[in-house]
Order: sequence, then C-alpha cells, then structure tokens
Amino acid sequence: MASVLVVEDDIDVASLLSYVLQGVGHDVEVAHDGGAGLERAFQRHPDMVILDWMMPIKTGIEVCSTLRADPDFSSTRILMLTARSSPQDVAQAHAAGIDDYVVKPFTPRQLRERVAALLETA
Repeated sequence: MASVLVVEDDIDVASLLSYVLQGVGHDVEVAHDGGAGLERAFQRHPDMVILDWMMPIKTGIEVCSTLRADPDFSSTRILMLTARSSPQDVAQAHAAGIDDYVVKPFTPRQLRERVAALLETA
C-alpha cells in the first residue's frame, strides 16, 4: 500500500486518521505541526500528505505551497482535511496545489474512499 504522512495538530484526529489508514494497509507517519510535517515530507517523500489547515509553525496552505514548489513532490497527492468550509477557503487551498478537500467532521468511510481515489490517480 501507500506511504501517508498525516500533518495534524489535534492528537485525537491524528490518531483516528492513522488508525483508519493503517487499517487498510497504508504505512502512516504523523507530524503534529506544519514545520515538522515539512521536515518529514522532505525526509520520507510519502505517496500522500494529509494536511490540516490551521496548525502551529506553518499552516497547511504553507506546507502545500512549499511541497508543490519542489518538482520532487509533483506527483505526491495532497489532501486538505479541515474545519474550514467556505468557498473561498476551498479555492485558496486548490490554488496552493491540493488534490482534494475534505471538511471536518468526516466519516472513516469517507476518508478511506477519498484516499483510495487519490492514490488511484497517482
């Protein structure tokens, strides 16, 4: 299966994401702020990065923009998973380079389906 980096500052949400994705066979690593997330992404080059928007150090938008500026991450799938739901937020995230956008709260099934769909197009 795929390697997935979860960058989420809420420990409970990060644990749920890890549990759900490991349950379908993905190799999951977690970072709890945007700075650590970027560091791990550059070290590991995961197949997918799941980002929260509002995090310490760097926001999910900043992490996404930094990754998309590096050609080594052009095929890395990026999913924004956030409580922000306005059309402007969605547009800003897509402009930064995300591949998909999921609004919290989410169901485990919804997460599995969206991750599977993104990885199929990788």
